[in-house]
Amino acid sequence: MLKTTLLFLTASCALMGGTGCSSVMTHTGPNQGYYPGTRASLAVLEDDDTSWSMIPFAAVDLPFSAVLDTMLLPYDYLRRDSDKRLESPRERMLHGDPSANGHNTPPAN
Repeated sequence: MLKTTLLFLTASCALMGGTGCSSVMTHTGPNQGYYPGTRASLAVLEDDDTSWSMIPFAAVDLPFSAVLDTMLLPYDYLRRDSDKRLESPRERMLHGDPSANGHNTPPAN
């Protein structure tokens, strides 16, 4: 009985720790808007250049990222105004993407 319970707890922790990866990764970067992990998983699934080995991982990760992104909506709402340049395509074009090159200068052509 104890061995079965321990095995179940270990498997459950491994499953929860290995899912929602897209959501965790996108929330550790700059402001990405709402549901960034779900959008990242969908982008992997829709991209024609995605390796066949990544498609099952993204498919399994998608529902868990959606749940985690839903739970993190208040956090996304609070930090949505932190840097308007990251949300505005116009500002990114005028001033460059600070997350891409580390500062606010436009990239060289």
